[in-house]
Amino acid sequence: MANRGPAYGLTREVQNKIDKKYDPELEERLVEWIIAQCGPGVGQPEQGKTGIQNWLKDGCVLCELINSLYSSNKPIKSIKSSSMAFKQMEQISLFLKAAENYGVTKTDMFQTVDLYESKDLAAVQRTLMALGSLAVTKNDGCYKGDPNWFHKKAQENRRDFTDEQLSEGKNVIGLQMGTNKGASQAGMTGYGRPRQIINQP
Repeated sequence: MANRGPAYGLTREVQNKIDKKYDPELEERLVEWIIAQCGPGVGQPEQGKTGIQNWLKDGCVLCELINSLYSSNKPIKSIKSSSMAFKQMEQISLFLKAAENYGVTKTDMFQTVDLYESKDLAAVQRTLMALGSLAVTKNDGCYKGDPNWFHKKAQENRRDFTDEQLSEGKNVIGLQMGTNKGASQAGMTGYGRPRQIINQP
């Protein structure tokens, strides 16, 4: 599974394109946040894609991360380090399920193989960014670290109008239709004499 040979041809081109999406600067910020959020017990990865992949691959750090975003009722009850591939992949799946329940959209989620087989580490970064943004937006006291590391997500701004206000709105001409302000026929005169066309002898 993880012992695949080198890719050739189109497969290699596709993989190169995916690899270019990976952001080394973002990697530093995410590592900083994970350590601030979970504590120094999660260790520190070696720099570079391989280092972060090996750090997150067994799913333990990810499970610690999602648990740290809850004050009580932690979503993942037991986190066990294992060298068995299926156990590691199971823990990554548990993290993904918990992240979805936390509010990360499916389009922002990576697939287990993206991390486990290092297929698309940029997708892993995307998921962690979405998770960080949600944690900052929720502002429930569980987020640790600099709030400026992530963008706040847009929140609903619901407005309730009365029936009277809604009916008033029907009488307003939207500015994209033009305006009728100042339009009047005051000062207009009748048409002038028609143009005279006279044949000169």
